[in-house]
Amino acid sequence: TERTLITIDGMRIFGACTDKMDPITSYVEVSNLSEATVNSGQQGSCFGSTIGGAIDLKRTQSKFGSPLWNFGFNTGFESNNRQKIIGSSVNYADSTYYFEGDVMFREADNYAAGNDKEILYSQFRKLNFSGTSGFKFRQNKLFEASVIYDKATDVGYPALPMDVSLAEALITSVKYVVIPKSPLLKDWETKVYFNTITHRMDDTTRPAVPIHMDMPGWSETFGMYSKINGVKNNHHFLANLNSFYNKSVAEMTMYPADPNENSMFMYTWPDVRTFYSGLFAEDNWVFNCHSGLKLSVSAGSHTNNVASEFGLQSLQIFYPEMKAQKTRFLKSIAANYNYNKNNWEYGFGAGYGERAPSVSEGYGFYLFNSSDRFDYVGNPNLKNEKSLESNLFIGYKKEKISTKITASYFHITNYIIGTPDETLVPMTIGANGVKLYTALDYATIFNVDFNSEWIFSKQWKWNVNLLYSLGKDSNQDNLPLINPFSYRTTLSFIQTRFNASLECIGNATQTQFSAIYGETKTPDFALLNANFGYKFSFAGSKLYTKIGAENILDNYYTTYSDWNKIPRMGRNIFVNLTFSL
Repeated sequence: TERTLITIDGMRIFGACTDKMDPITSYVEVSNLSEATVNSGQQGSCFGSTIGGAIDLKRTQSKFGSPLWNFGFNTGFESNNRQKIIGSSVNYADSTYYFEGDVMFREADNYAAGNDKEILYSQFRKLNFSGTSGFKFRQNKLFEASVIYDKATDVGYPALPMDVSLAEALITSVKYVVIPKSPLLKDWETKVYFNTITHRMDDTTRPAVPIHMDMPGWSETFGMYSKINGVKNNHHFLANLNSFYNKSVAEMTMYPADPNENSMFMYTWPDVRTFYSGLFAEDNWVFNCHSGLKLSVSAGSHTNNVASEFGLQSLQIFYPEMKAQKTRFLKSIAANYNYNKNNWEYGFGAGYGERAPSVSEGYGFYLFNSSDRFDYVGNPNLKNEKSLESNLFIGYKKEKISTKITASYFHITNYIIGTPDETLVPMTIGANGVKLYTALDYATIFNVDFNSEWIFSKQWKWNVNLLYSLGKDSNQDNLPLINPFSYRTTLSFIQTRFNASLECIGNATQTQFSAIYGETKTPDFALLNANFGYKFSFAGSKLYTKIGAENILDNYYTTYSDWNKIPRMGRNIFVNLTFSL
């Protein structure tokens, strides 16, 4: 996650959990998600620095038009963990105003892996609310305000030594859009946003804990961006000025069993303040109807400041010369060429990018990793991670068949990773030792994927997706968390009101695992899924029903990325109903 960038409607959001138990994707529900814009490598740096790519999650947005109300109701049930889902929505739009609100509640018990093995501490309860209101006060000017409120409680994490009693987020923004009268500019959008996240972990529900502890964390982010789209001759250009200020604080308090002993306190994130300001520019140069060149460049200033004197002194135990503040300059550049003619398409590109260490990598203090059972300590002296990237693709597309092969190669210098330091004593009881974040000379990552679609008729189509990745460090050892060969194939049937699909997904055996970084071999697996949907229409209303089964054969399996090899869900039958009026 440090090497990629995830935003919601262009807003930077930083989790408040040192163990990454609050991903940004958790704050958007399927009921209010419109699409996800995915960019690979240096093309993804519109809203900040990244070397791996970016995903922008876009929420649904009403359009102006004739006065119209729309009401919706959603409900669902999943058999495996007895998950109950219920939600509703209301939308209104006319020629000058729109409003949409959406609420969704989910509650689930422990799930069962294959062969009906219960996975303890996997329950959760979650409420999500999303609201957006826009007003067009002139023909070419729009003002919009939006809010997301998300609250999760009693969230179990079976792969970790503690659970989450509260994960609460408030995400707000106001946006101003102008459609300039100049033929050069298409639109000018400016957004100001604020979000705050509270995350509380504790182990009070766990049995036989050597010493009870609480680990709360807080994250607050103020940000803005102002971007302009325009066209001049064959040049489609974009410029985006963006900035954010983030405050990240996390604590750990340990309570001895003996009430006469004092509790122990430390900052795991020592109130780190991060300020970033950057400019991104892109030019999509269309040569002709067959080819074009996309050029992009970005530059930004990134400053970290440790605001807690106590936290600063704790880190100075390891780095006596450390200063409270450190400023970095981050830059990127990329060029991608594409050609399309006579049903064939191909393209290639190259890029260079940099990123700053994350708060954990730079300033984390005894962060326990339950997978390799090491405490991790940050390193404020780390250099910027730098990536050289090359990519290419070739595809063929006709009326009933399309295929595409894409490959990318990254050479990353100053690759940040934790390495053991045998001179240090761990803080966590039972830990294997302490790892300091250091930088390898370099690491390389190679990816190749194949996608195809065959359309047999108006109703039937077949999709196949294959992916292979390989990662090596400068000592030619395997990198951790690199997925093995994986595949997905789907046979779909779509008629006027009825649709159905049969899907097979799986991974090959993970032979290129990273034993030196604490990984173990992961066996292969294959899953069979199926679903059926039907749309009912009556009296101006619509009812969509969907019934399906996941992991039909009830396989007991785990993937390369599952912490502590906790198995995933076994057979699960689900029912979803969506009613709109």
